[in-house]
Amino acid sequence: MMSTPLSPPHAEAPALHDEHAKPHGWRRWVFATNHKDIGTMYLVFSCLMWIVGGAFAMLIRLELFHPGLQFLDPTFFNSLTTTHGLTMIFGAIMPAFVGLANWMVPLQIGAPDMALPRLNNFSFWILPFAFAILLGTYFVPGGAPGTGWTLYPPLSLQQGDAFPMTIFAIHLMGISSILGAINIIVTIMNMRAPGMTLLRMPLFVWGWLITAYLLIAVMPVLAGSVTMLLTDHYFGTTFFTAAGGGDPVMYQHLFWFFGHPEVYIMILPGFGLISEIIPAFSRKPIFGYETMVYAIASIAFLSFIVWAHHMFTVGMPLAGELFFMLTTMLIAIPTGVKVFNWTATMWRGSLSFEPPMLFAVAFIFLFTIGGFSGLMVAIVPADYQYHDTYFVVAHFHYVLVTGALFAIQAAVYYWLPKWTGNMYDIRLAKWHFWLSAISVNVLFFPQHFLGLAGMPRRIPDYPVQFTDWNMVSSIGGFVYGVSQFLFVYVIWKCVKVPNPVGDRAWEGARGLEWELSSPPPYHSWETPPSPAIVARGAEH
Repeated sequence: MMSTPLSPPHAEAPALHDEHAKPHGWRRWVFATNHKDIGTMYLVFSCLMWIVGGAFAMLIRLELFHPGLQFLDPTFFNSLTTTHGLTMIFGAIMPAFVGLANWMVPLQIGAPDMALPRLNNFSFWILPFAFAILLGTYFVPGGAPGTGWTLYPPLSLQQGDAFPMTIFAIHLMGISSILGAINIIVTIMNMRAPGMTLLRMPLFVWGWLITAYLLIAVMPVLAGSVTMLLTDHYFGTTFFTAAGGGDPVMYQHLFWFFGHPEVYIMILPGFGLISEIIPAFSRKPIFGYETMVYAIASIAFLSFIVWAHHMFTVGMPLAGELFFMLTTMLIAIPTGVKVFNWTATMWRGSLSFEPPMLFAVAFIFLFTIGGFSGLMVAIVPADYQYHDTYFVVAHFHYVLVTGALFAIQAAVYYWLPKWTGNMYDIRLAKWHFWLSAISVNVLFFPQHFLGLAGMPRRIPDYPVQFTDWNMVSSIGGFVYGVSQFLFVYVIWKCVKVPNPVGDRAWEGARGLEWELSSPPPYHSWETPPSPAIVARGAEH
């Protein structure tokens, strides 16, 4: 092996201590304070919510396979679009990134654990209750909310018993996110190993440090916005009610001041993940490490001043439209820097295409398509055509599925041998990649055509001229949905079937996590890595 796990003298003793300190049975999970256990729980929970949210999406595509109301009534269809969005964003993508942060940040910075382990436990256990409440809305009078995940008034103020349950669930999700973000910031700032300066940190750690500040800044804005909805509904206030002097458009401003940074909360950790994987399988250091850090920070800053590009059709002043159009286009610069740096890293590298690298390369190509369509909707006069059509649906799914989700799956395939000590079935993982990469394009690319032809989103029925591309899109969706069970099977088989792998599973892998054994000891980095080891792992 290229490296060996670091152990203090008398290597037998830590193993005994490690075994005694490790809780067993259900108490290990319910009262978990170990960062790896909590990271595992986050990842398992996000996988379950991903399957639930995916089932909602399959029902949506089933209804849209053919014009006419085939299987679902319009009210239930609207509920599916709402809960699909909320479940995928707050239940699948964000917890998956938090789970990866829990697992990897302490390993990558040489810390023994997260800084606030009990808070870590609490921030996880809030989530199952939040989603029990959200999904429980299907069983109350009036059914689940049918407003879209944005909860725009006045429609949201006309909901039944599901309304306060949805608001309470969102509050719980927000509390979980804020607590997790505080924990990550404190861990990174206070618990780095000696010699691990900020500009020696892995880019995944950088991505999460910046993301955590975004979370703390914008989640309270969402909490305040939905609380104002609640007081409008039950306490006679008129923040968003025109009859009482309020303005529904003000809710859109508040929501998107949260919502646009939220988009980057779901992609910046993914940028960090891809920046770990591309160098490993190119067998080269990342090209332009410091510019990558500055690019992530620039994207985070700009995300605060572009929110109203979601609102070009509400009648804002021309000066406002120009400002938000130009600042939105400005984000293309740091994003382009990252794409060029990843490409330059691969240039003349010794490339190999294992499953993590396949997903990472697909991420670069397909996320760029989502970025280009984002530039298209940034142009005010053009956006009048694109707004609220399936073009926008295609745009943000290219960003969030082939962007965030592909990055998460790349990371799981990259670190799974480290987590389990076993190598997974490479052949099955490649099958999963090719089925996913082809079917996801069959699913979402035709939606650009539907949107340009004028098909509105969030409708259960449509005119007959949209039939062909909807059928193609639905077939792609069914293949993509079924192929994801292959991903779950690959992970299950890796955990259950022994296939031991060395400490450094990938030849080109760098970073402190690869200095530990596979799987890592229950208590990682009880002895901090030496500055020399840190310097070796941080060769940019």
